[in-house]
Amino acid sequence: MPVETKLTVVAGSVDAAFPPPDMAGTGADVLAVPMRRTAAADLGAADLGAADDASDGSGGAEIDPRYAAALSALLPVDVADLLAYHEAKGEPGEIIAAPARFGAGMVEVLIYGTGDGSAAALRRVGAALARRAKGRTALMIGAPDGDHAALAEGLVLASYDFRVGGPARKSPVPAVVVAGGDEAALRRGETLARATVLARDLANTPSREKSPAWLADQAKEIAAESGLSLRVRTQAELRAGGFGGLLAVGSGSVRPPCLIELSYHPDGATGHVVLVGKGITFDSGGLSLKPNEGMKLMKTDMAGGAVVIAVLSTLAALGVTTRVTGLVAAAENMPSGSAMRPGDVIRHFGGKTSEVLNTDAEGRLVLADALAYADAELDPEVMVDVATLTGAARIALGTRTAALYATEDALAQALTRAGAASGEALWRMPLIDEYRQGIDSDVADVSNIEQAARTGDRLGGGSIMAALFLREFVGARPWAHLDIAGPGRAASDDGELSKGATGFGARALLHWLSAEPAAS
Repeated sequence: MPVETKLTVVAGSVDAAFPPPDMAGTGADVLAVPMRRTAAADLGAADLGAADDASDGSGGAEIDPRYAAALSALLPVDVADLLAYHEAKGEPGEIIAAPARFGAGMVEVLIYGTGDGSAAALRRVGAALARRAKGRTALMIGAPDGDHAALAEGLVLASYDFRVGGPARKSPVPAVVVAGGDEAALRRGETLARATVLARDLANTPSREKSPAWLADQAKEIAAESGLSLRVRTQAELRAGGFGGLLAVGSGSVRPPCLIELSYHPDGATGHVVLVGKGITFDSGGLSLKPNEGMKLMKTDMAGGAVVIAVLSTLAALGVTTRVTGLVAAAENMPSGSAMRPGDVIRHFGGKTSEVLNTDAEGRLVLADALAYADAELDPEVMVDVATLTGAARIALGTRTAALYATEDALAQALTRAGAASGEALWRMPLIDEYRQGIDSDVADVSNIEQAARTGDRLGGGSIMAALFLREFVGARPWAHLDIAGPGRAASDDGELSKGATGFGARALLHWLSAEPAAS
């Protein structure tokens, strides 16, 4: 659901802004003040080779000197004694709480650690404070040193909660005031976070409601709000246009597929990027049916498409100067008498054919149509697709890092930088040419999984095979593939992540589009 937390900034120097003379008028009942590692703690962490781990007990923490006088006036105990009593280390996300009297009332003071002050640390700080302040009226934060955009991301993303029914037991704090903060940075971070929130909402919506047509309706509303142009190709138009992959995957469902095309074309645009998202609104596996456990999270199998819609919705707010087209290949993969079958041959947009050896490898079939269409009709400098594509990527890289495949080093490096800056880690994986033989087909141009699986003589590398399949449809254009099957979902709340769909990829792509030349 949309995050209702309102973020405001008290301008001016920290000394003048925190706490403000009219703090009672803000309604704040929680005050947060930064502490930092002592020099001894930093030295201990450096010796351990881990900037954010001084948990061996060496060193300690101290209040940021800018806040020392204000905090001493608030607390009934000596601040240094309080930190020593709790063996504070100043780690990001570490919080020491104490009650304090302010005016005629009481407030809770949260002394929070900032670690090494990096963007990753401040995201964790923001998340920890937002979670701690749930159920309260307002939170006032004394701004730490460092990247305030990352702080805002943590605050907003950890306030996210998706529910169908009654409210959560503890609602997110409705108001956060940052005293002495960098307003431009905080607003940028808030914008990036709200794009991620939109991606989470789209992916978390149950599939009973979320059909391809529903997703197209959401795109229509978002396009109107964001100044985007929109075209939605219906099933009849897909048939007339030769989009065989989308038609085949959607053939088992009574809810027909569609291709959503969003366009952002600012005045004086430089370059053209096409983003392609997998939009499988529910994946049963088709006739190659998943077990029940494997289906429970499949409402989020359109997370890549959700990311593309969220990114397009945010480009104007960030002042991106590149022309960007977003394609979402939307279908529901269901078993029925009309569903595609193992052994079927699909003719994709542009004429290339693929043999279906497993109907549960459907995402690559719809992406192939969209990529081939983008290459033939849209003439972009760069194409990037994003998809919850393979369990193999999750096995290889876990749940915090996405697999990145790219045909050009410069593109891979630019996306890797954006991933690092956004806190959405991307790890480049190889496109191994000698593995291409694994997806040869006896009857078509390519097969949708490794053909050797039929004989048991396998090369393996399922994520690589999927990327090689997609490469068949991109022509000679620079192209990258983000397999977000691991980090696209979270099993529990952790830092800025909330249980369920994570929106992974939205911030990384927005960092890339707002910081890099279009063809990099």
